[in-house]
Amino acid sequence: MLNLALFGPPGAGKGTQSQKLIDQFNLSYISTGDLLRKELAAKTSLGQQAKDIIASGGLVSDEIIVQLIEKTISGNPGTKGFLFDGFPRTLIQAYILEGLMIKLHTSLTALVNLEVPNEVSIERLVNRGKTSGRSDDHDTVIRQRLREYEEKTLPVLEFYSDKGICHNLDATQAIEEVNQQILGIIHQELSKQLFNVVLFGYPGSGRGSQGRALAKAFGLEYVATGEMLEEEIRSGSNFGQKIQKLYDNGELVPDEIVIPLIEKRLARREGVKGFIFKGFPRTLVQAYILEGLLKKHGASIDLVLDLEVPTLELIKRLDQRSKTDRCMPYDTSTEKIVRRLQEHEQKTIPVIDKYQQLHRITRVNGEGSFDEVFAKLSEKISQGIEGVTPPA
Repeated sequence: MLNLALFGPPGAGKGTQSQKLIDQFNLSYISTGDLLRKELAAKTSLGQQAKDIIASGGLVSDEIIVQLIEKTISGNPGTKGFLFDGFPRTLIQAYILEGLMIKLHTSLTALVNLEVPNEVSIERLVNRGKTSGRSDDHDTVIRQRLREYEEKTLPVLEFYSDKGICHNLDATQAIEEVNQQILGIIHQELSKQLFNVVLFGYPGSGRGSQGRALAKAFGLEYVATGEMLEEEIRSGSNFGQKIQKLYDNGELVPDEIVIPLIEKRLARREGVKGFIFKGFPRTLVQAYILEGLLKKHGASIDLVLDLEVPTLELIKRLDQRSKTDRCMPYDTSTEKIVRRLQEHEQKTIPVIDKYQQLHRITRVNGEGSFDEVFAKLSEKISQGIEGVTPPA
C-alpha cells in the first residue's frame, strides 16, 4: 500500500500536486480542508464546531479531525493507498496517523515537505482568493495561518525525519518539476519495502515455471509449498520424515507442518526484496494465516495475479507433462488430472474470490508462448512495484 502525506505551508501547492499523484497512483485522497468544508456545507455538528475556528485562521481540534479522518478511511476498504493533504498538522496528529495506519496493517510511505518562503505563500493565496471565494484567502487570515503553521506544524517534520521518511522539496519550481521530484521520492521509498505477490492459477496454467522466472527477474524469493516440502524430506529433518510418511500413505500435508515452513522462509529476509507465493494459500484458512504472517514481519500482499487458461487446454498440458520427467503425481491419468482440477475449483476458487474483495485480483491470459505470458506478468509486476494499480 502506498501512503503519502504532502506537507507544507498554505499556498505551497499541496492541492495541485495531490491531484497529479491521485491520477498517477490511483490513491484515495484525504484533505482535512475539503472534509471540513463538506461538513460546513452540510451544517453537521462537526461542521458547526469548526466554523468559527476556520474563519479566524485557527487550527481545528484533533478531536474533530480524527473523527473525519477515521470516517473517510473506513469508507475506503479496498483502496491501494492514501494521500493525506493537510494532515498531520500537529505532533499529536502524527501519532494519531500512526495509530490509523497500524489499524490498516500498513504505515506512511513518505512525507513530502513542499517548501516555499512566506511571501510566496501570501502572494499565491491572495491571488487565489480573488477567484476562490474562500473566506480564509485574505492577507490577515493568511498571516495567522502561517504563524499557526510555524508554531504547531513544523515539529511534525522532526517526527518523520527521525523515521527517515521526510523529504524536503523546493516548491517554488515549476509544477511539473516538483511532480517529477516527488515521483523520484516515491520510487526511492517503495524500493525499500518488501513487494509480495500471490500467483494463482489452475494446475497446468504455468504458474510454477512463470513464478520462478519472475522471481529471478525481479529479485524476489520464490515460495512454493511443494518444493519446500521436498527440501525438508531431503534434509532428513523431523518434519521431513513426517512429510515422507504422509506421501507414502497418499495423504495431504496438514497446515501444522506447512505453516511453520512458510514462516521460516519469511524470516530469512536478508537481501530479499519480496516474495512470490505459488501454491499457497490453497484454502481460506491459509489465506488468513498468510495475512497474519506477513503482518508479523511488517509486510502485506501487494499484488494478486491469476493465470487464466481454458480447461481443455489445462488437460492437454497436464497430459503432455505426464510423458516427461516433470510429471507430477496427479498427472498420471486423465481421471487424476480431472480430480486435481476439481479440487482446485472447490478449495482455491473461494480463496481467489476472497482476495478479489480484499486486494483486487489482476487476471492475466495464460495462453500463448512462455515468453508472451512472461511479458504480460512482468508488466503487471512492474506496475505494482512502481505503485501503479494494474488493470484487472
